[in-house]
Amino acid sequence: MNQPVRTNVVNHTGVITLDRPEALNSLNHEMVTLIAEALATWRDDAAVEQVLIHSSGKHFCAGGDVRAARDGVLSGRAKEVDAYFADEYAMNLAIANYPKPYVALASGVIMGGGLGVSAHGSHLVVTEDAFASMPEMNIGFITDVGMSWKLQNLPNCPSQGLGTFLALTGYRLSADDMLATGLATHKVASLEGLAERIAQEGLGVLDEVALEAGESRLECWKDEVDTVFTGSWADISARLDGELGELVRELTAQASPSSLTAAAELMRANSALDLAKSLENERALAAVMCREPDFAEGVRAVLVDKSNDAKFETAPDVGKYRAALAHGGDK
Repeated sequence: MNQPVRTNVVNHTGVITLDRPEALNSLNHEMVTLIAEALATWRDDAAVEQVLIHSSGKHFCAGGDVRAARDGVLSGRAKEVDAYFADEYAMNLAIANYPKPYVALASGVIMGGGLGVSAHGSHLVVTEDAFASMPEMNIGFITDVGMSWKLQNLPNCPSQGLGTFLALTGYRLSADDMLATGLATHKVASLEGLAERIAQEGLGVLDEVALEAGESRLECWKDEVDTVFTGSWADISARLDGELGELVRELTAQASPSSLTAAAELMRANSALDLAKSLENERALAAVMCREPDFAEGVRAVLVDKSNDAKFETAPDVGKYRAALAHGGDK
């Protein structure tokens, strides 16, 4: 059986290839371990000057393997699930703090854990068909892999409101949305042969092949989103009106009320923190969420049965989630 992650060094480039196409490269514990080991090996290796991550297929990565996490919780192995999330978040932090250029080449789906292994690096290169999303609300979970921090600290438009909007709604950012916000650094027509060119010629290749940015649909919502998406989910819901309200209701129609409540608290708490402390908050809240009925039900409906008919619980008092968050407060 082939390993789901292949690593090798080409010239002075450490190359990580996600190779689990049957699961859209969803990250399981083995994949997290293999990526983390490669990064640790190359970190202080003078022969490796940069790291590149890409996938063997059309889609980059559809997220973390939450089906396995659900199975683990239901079979009484919740502690193993906690360890998986802890290791994944440690890997995310290692990418963000990596002392060498870290380049992600992504096409197609970039969701959940796929953003965790791409958005924290120095370069994110996307094709015109790429889209990014954090759709965890629909599976009874929370915005994680450091994106509860990153989405509030996008290079071109740092904003608690925008980050909270992206986190809670699962809005799909187009390639041009990613460029406009600074989530992506380059847009290209194709990834064909690009990894090889980077290994041979260096990062200057990216500026040679980059396409001009197009129109970002997200731009038209930014000012209103900044005003509306602050405070608790109850506060946000009370402000929703007009076209933005219609959009949010559409995007959250299948979301878990508990997830929306918990994620809003996470975004508030992490708005004044650094990435390391934000990841700690994610880890603590993930341990709560994955043990709740909505997680098992949401993953069943979206990923196991694919029926999209989840029957979610009523959200508990917000204090339950605030109590799990050790740090934080509004900016």
